[in-house]
This record gives sequence, C-alpha cells and structure tokens, in this order.
Amino acid sequence: MNKIKLLYARNIISRKSAQQELSFLLLVHNLAFEKTVEVRWAGEDGVWHSLPAAHHAAIDGTKEYWLATTAVALGEDRQLPGNVEFAVRYRVGGGEYWDNNDGANHRIQADSGIMPGAGCALLNVGFEPRLDEPQRLLPVVVAVDSGLGVRRVSIEWTTDDWRSTQQSNARYRRNYWDSEFLSNARNPNHYGCQVWQAGLRVGDAFRVRYRISCETRQQGVLRDDAFGRDYVVERRPLTLMILNLHCCQEEEQDRKLSQIARAIDELGVDIVCLQEVAELWNEGRGDWQTNTARIINERLAAPYQLVTDWSHLGFERYREGVAVLSRHPVESHRARYVSRSTDPYSIHSRKVVMARVRVPRFGLLNVFSSHLSWWEDGFAEQFGNLRRWAGEEAGDGIAASMLCGDFNIKAGSLGYQLVVESREYRDQYLAATSPRVFGKVFEAGEPGWPQDLDDDQRIDYVFLRQGSRLRVTSARSVFTDHDYGRVSDHLGYLMTFEPT
Repeated sequence: MNKIKLLYARNIISRKSAQQELSFLLLVHNLAFEKTVEVRWAGEDGVWHSLPAAHHAAIDGTKEYWLATTAVALGEDRQLPGNVEFAVRYRVGGGEYWDNNDGANHRIQADSGIMPGAGCALLNVGFEPRLDEPQRLLPVVVAVDSGLGVRRVSIEWTTDDWRSTQQSNARYRRNYWDSEFLSNARNPNHYGCQVWQAGLRVGDAFRVRYRISCETRQQGVLRDDAFGRDYVVERRPLTLMILNLHCCQEEEQDRKLSQIARAIDELGVDIVCLQEVAELWNEGRGDWQTNTARIINERLAAPYQLVTDWSHLGFERYREGVAVLSRHPVESHRARYVSRSTDPYSIHSRKVVMARVRVPRFGLLNVFSSHLSWWEDGFAEQFGNLRRWAGEEAGDGIAASMLCGDFNIKAGSLGYQLVVESREYRDQYLAATSPRVFGKVFEAGEPGWPQDLDDDQRIDYVFLRQGSRLRVTSARSVFTDHDYGRVSDHLGYLMTFEPT
C-alpha cells in the first residue's frame, strides 16, 4: 500500500451553526511510533493551512486510521472556505510521504458531502473506536459508489467475539436531511456516493465487532472488514495505577502531589492503589489534613472515593499506611494487619486495605492495596495471610481479586518464586509487556525461568487471582523522567483491563 492514502474527505456547511465542517479519513502505514500526519488545505481565498490529524484507530501492527477535522465559522470578517483544495502529508523517521493526487492536489466542492479516495467503492464513514458509557445504539454509516447498482447493504456483527452473530440491514438515505447520525449536507451524491445507514442495538456490550457487505449488480458482493481485522468498537477499559508515595520524603513534595493528581486526571485512571501514604504522627492521633492520599484526592478534577488506613510510625514523624482511590462506587471496605506484629512503633507491622469496587460491565472487584515487608523480615508469612484473606473475600459474586502495591520482592527472587508456586496469582505487568516470559513463568513453569527476570528490577506489582474475569490489555511505567516526571523513589505502574 501507499504509505498514506486518502480514504475520504467530507465538506459540509451547517445552516444551524453557520459553519463549514471539513473532515479527512486517512490510511497510514505504521512505520514508527513517532510520526506526524497532516492535511494541507486552502479554501477559495487561496490561503494554505496545516490541519493536524490524530490517530483514530489501529487496524493491525502495520496499518492505522488517522482523522483530521476542523470547523470554520462564518464571521463578520471571515468567509467560509467554500471549495477546498488539499493534499495529505506523512512525516516519519526523516522521510516524507504524500497523497496529493499525483501532484495535482485533491479538490472537494463546498457542501458536497462525501468524496471517496481513489479506488474506494465501499467506505465506512464516520466510525468511532469507542462506545460512550450510556450508549446502547451503534450507528454505522456506509458510502457506496452509486455506479455499482447497489441492491443491499448489511452489517454482520457480534458482541461475543463471533460465538454468536447478528445481522442488520442498512437503509438508503437520499440525503443527509433524513439522517439520524450525520450532519446536514444537502447533496451527498455529488461525487457519486450513496449513503446507507444501520443502527446496531448493542445494549450493554463492552465490545462490538462488525463487517460490512454490499450486494451490487456490477461487481457482485463487496466487503469491508477493516483489512480482515473487523471493525472493533469498545467501551473504555478499566485503568488501574499503583504507586508508592515515599512517605513525604520528596523534595518539592507538594508540587509532586499535584503532579500525581494531574496524571490521574489526564490518564483517566479508574482505581489508584497507593503505598507509603503519610500524615503527621501527632502523638499517634494523626492529622487528616496532612494525609497525602486525601491531598491527592482533593486535587483531582472530581474527587474519588477514598479508602485508607495506617499501620506504623514512618520516618519518625508520620503515620504510614496505604490507600485505594476509586472513580467507581466502593460497596464495602476493610483493613487488616497481615503481619505478626501489630505494634505501631515497628516498621514490620503491615496493614492492607481492601476496597470492593463495583465497575460497570466488569462487576465487583476486590482490590487490595498492600505494602509488605522484605523477604528476610516476614514477606512469606505476610503474603500467606494476605492470600488467605483474599480467598475469604472471594466468591461467586466477585469478578476479580487483585493484590496491588509494593511487595518488596524483586522479580525472580525467592519471594516472587513463592507467588509463582502458589499457582493462584499472576503478575499482570509481565503478562502485558513480556507474554513469552510470562508463559515460561506462570504457564509452562520452565526450569531456570528466574534468570529471564534478572534485569527486571520491579518490586511493585498487580497480582491477579486465577479465575478472575479480567484480562490485562496494556501496561507501562509512569512517573519516569520522561513521563510526568519523578515523584517518588518508586516508579508508578499503569495497567488496563477488559472483562472476559
């Protein structure tokens, strides 16, 4: 394929808002992660503009959809662009690639609706990769070359990865004034396109896959299945973050607490597990106003539900503990010592908090925020107690149990081997970032597997209980020098999950 290709352009003038809307869907060859895609365009005034495109959806490892949109409002000193001339440019790895109609540039007339790219007889128009939270109806809009003699357009779709299949017929729209889903373009057939629409009643489904079929007189049946990968539309995954806060030992501590809150907001984190949460000792009575989990929570755009407790005196002046922050409702919560010691003056006294969180489409999740002792200071006993407690809390109504936080055991160490040998909990960061190594460790149990983790310096984990109805889909470190900056002596870890 060409490194970049125009799939369609759309030029619509909205009478309601007195503005002209331009959109361009592009097919881009994924040559590298760092790339720039833009549309160079000019209206009837001859002034050229650069319109950045944004990543819209992945097709596979080699191809992506990119979308560029803009709206120009009519003003006292500004005319609408009218007819538009344009080309699309892709810059990556020092190279530059164009789709500029073989040097003649593309042209689309004002208010003309959809203009297909070269060779695009069947197009999925205006699709989105995300289902909104309350959305129950998924619109599919198809543009077809009217010269093909279209007989029927249908959508084959599934909400359970093709274990069952449904089919919906699309309806032909003579113009966009009839449309429930598109803006008001008066002449959608200017470039020889027919517009067909279907509404898929997807209900509460997390993910929808679909394929488009078009029966024609001229070319038989045409199909569009996103290059064999299906169109996939899904709701937001569950996003979980873990972070040890370093118990108020950071320079510029207040700024860093604000930085953590900003990251939670910008990354759309659903559940946050914090360790080394600090508040002033105050002769053991504590000082809620100085609690670092409370401070982070109150600096969020919209505060979460907060569950926190403390276990021991930290750094001679703080009540040190753990916390869970949840965007979703916490139905119940508990705190329990998992260490033999419960002496608040002993650093080996370790308490864990559990929040039972109800997440739409995921169900009830038991989330444990943990900070256990080193191997030589009681890890094995503490992990055993935590396992038993988590087992007591599990049941038919619980979708997942997650042990999260700072376990003070290096990947591959004796403590980590103990977790592996329990055959009950699995390392989700490893599952997402190194599936091959994960398979050797947690599935095949190959001899010598600890050597594969020699370079893995993590001591912070999300361990997911076997049989949980969750699957990790991505994982990365955060609060690095290049990702929100350092805020602690630990990195944070961000993971996404989908229901199974």
